[in-house]
Amino acid sequence: MSIRVVPLPEVEPDASRRVAVGFFDGVHMGHRAVIEGADTVLTFDPHPLAVLRPEAAPKMIMSAEMKRDVLAGLGVEELVVIPFDREFSKLTAAEFIDQVLVDRLGAEWVSVGENFRFGAGAEGDAVMLASRPEFETRVAPLVEIDGETVSSTRVRALVAAGDVAAASRCLGGPFMLEGEVVPGDQRGRELGFPTANVVPSNDLACPGHGVYAAFANEYPAAVNVGVRPTFETGRGVLVESYLIDQDLDLYGQTLRVAFVERLRGERRYSGAEELIDQMKLDVEDARTACAAFSSS
Repeated sequence: MSIRVVPLPEVEPDASRRVAVGFFDGVHMGHRAVIEGADTVLTFDPHPLAVLRPEAAPKMIMSAEMKRDVLAGLGVEELVVIPFDREFSKLTAAEFIDQVLVDRLGAEWVSVGENFRFGAGAEGDAVMLASRPEFETRVAPLVEIDGETVSSTRVRALVAAGDVAAASRCLGGPFMLEGEVVPGDQRGRELGFPTANVVPSNDLACPGHGVYAAFANEYPAAVNVGVRPTFETGRGVLVESYLIDQDLDLYGQTLRVAFVERLRGERRYSGAEELIDQMKLDVEDARTACAAFSSS
């Protein structure tokens, strides 16, 4: 499905929008409860902490482009983006309601999570929204999965720990990472397992070092995240995807990796022969895991 993405200043006033409000990093299951029933999602860019307290700004779970694609898949018709800066941060909660939700968007229905706060000093909350007669307010309760509340903070922690399966349960779909395919040191090709290599962004969450089953541009793949300790290349972290049963030239293209399951940690081997034997096992394990995921 397509989605219309517009910055707030360019939005055409409309008196019938059903608006979900939040940052929605990751578009996890709690966010989806807020978004359900909305035709418009109102969000911010960059993350408010990146402006107000840069040292505390979290790594994002997904890029703006991935967020757009996931929201489109949920049936959202319009993504309105507020360029968040210090001037906007001074808007009071009442001014946010009047100037953004009522005057600019013409909201008839507003949905937020029960812990949503807004306005200068975080003075606004769901109770304040519900007191306004101009629109109906829906307050979505927090969502629990595996006995814990789903939050972007929890998802980031799971991803960093390599527990992409648990992260996926919270997200409602695989954790994804994308980037341009760049040349590596050709070590994988020499070993018989050519890989498409992506340098992970410092601004985005990345799974902990290890080997994973994943889909790379929708092809089953065995993916190594780490620094390749067997060869001590001195390069930084790479996400190396071996696309199973494929021989594609992907240099310069965008690769989107959807992580399914962590297979093992990253280890140092005695040499190329031992590593090749392990890689063969990893590929078969990844093949099995991807097939199970596709059939589930």
